[in-house]
Amino acid sequence: MTRQDRRQVGIWLFICCALVYAMLALGGVTRLTGSGLSMVEWQPLIGVLPPMDQAAWQELFAKYQLTPEFRHVNHDMDLEGFKGIFWLEYFHRLLGRSVGVVFFVPFAWFYLKRKLDRPTLIRLGAIFFVGSMQGVMGWLMVKSGLINDPHVSPYRLTAHLALAFIVYGWMFWTALELVVGGEGLPTGRPPGWLKSFSWVVLVLISITVISGGFVAGAKAGYGYNTFPTMHGQWFPDAYWDLQPAWLNLFENPVAIQWDHRLLATITFFSVLAYGLLGRRAGAPRRIHVMYQHIMFAVLLQVALGIATLMLHVPIGLAWAHQVWSMMLFTYALYIHYYMQTGQSRESWS
Repeated sequence: MTRQDRRQVGIWLFICCALVYAMLALGGVTRLTGSGLSMVEWQPLIGVLPPMDQAAWQELFAKYQLTPEFRHVNHDMDLEGFKGIFWLEYFHRLLGRSVGVVFFVPFAWFYLKRKLDRPTLIRLGAIFFVGSMQGVMGWLMVKSGLINDPHVSPYRLTAHLALAFIVYGWMFWTALELVVGGEGLPTGRPPGWLKSFSWVVLVLISITVISGGFVAGAKAGYGYNTFPTMHGQWFPDAYWDLQPAWLNLFENPVAIQWDHRLLATITFFSVLAYGLLGRRAGAPRRIHVMYQHIMFAVLLQVALGIATLMLHVPIGLAWAHQVWSMMLFTYALYIHYYMQTGQSRESWS
């Protein structure tokens, strides 16, 4: 690949990353407003057009009225109320299709124009496959709430979220390699301990995000709305209520919330230490600035999380908490790239 080819492909991947970020943001709105189960059919190829007349709306509403969510949660909803939740889920799915088109069409063009070397071609093909599986998992998640329980499976919701982060992170890293990779190596390298710390921070943020998926899926944020203790307890008595014991980690809302608090606290102090120590390690200016950004990002993320909990999960704060998690992940991934590759026009002192 020529330098121009690398730059073109990299910029295209950054655009795809922005769209995946938008998908996460819109997905958060659909989840928090209870809109995700409004579309009871999956038509990935032909389900692009919305209802065009009153008869079509009535038909869709009749199908929704057969779902557990309507029978147990929204039994007093009328057609106008159904339209309100339908449009959010419709645009979420439409954006998902758009991401697929924006990825696949340029991918095919770059391939036909022989602008992709073999390693990049294989990696992009793998990203497309995982992205497709993320879409399938999204439908499996929705389907889990259409059978008996009017709530989606926390396992599938978390898997859907995790796959979105994997696709986003993989594309972002690949774009950095293509756009930044040709800058050359600096005269100095980051300390080995800081490179290891970079791994720790990235893993902690990722695990905390996954934990947050279980919090959302189990609606664990709606109980124990005090901080720093949980109704006066540092370790809640109800943590081990389920048997076998391991089930509490994934299905007991009390345990899920406590685990997320613990992980968030560890991540918070780790990121602050990472930023402070990195700034004192002679980082190039661009990384020095990014350490400032990641410390601000983790402060804001924790503040959003605490406020969301203590105010009983208002939609706006809960949405911002979810969306900002990917920004924190982005900062960590960006710094981690430079930690591991050392590619920069500037030097480590």
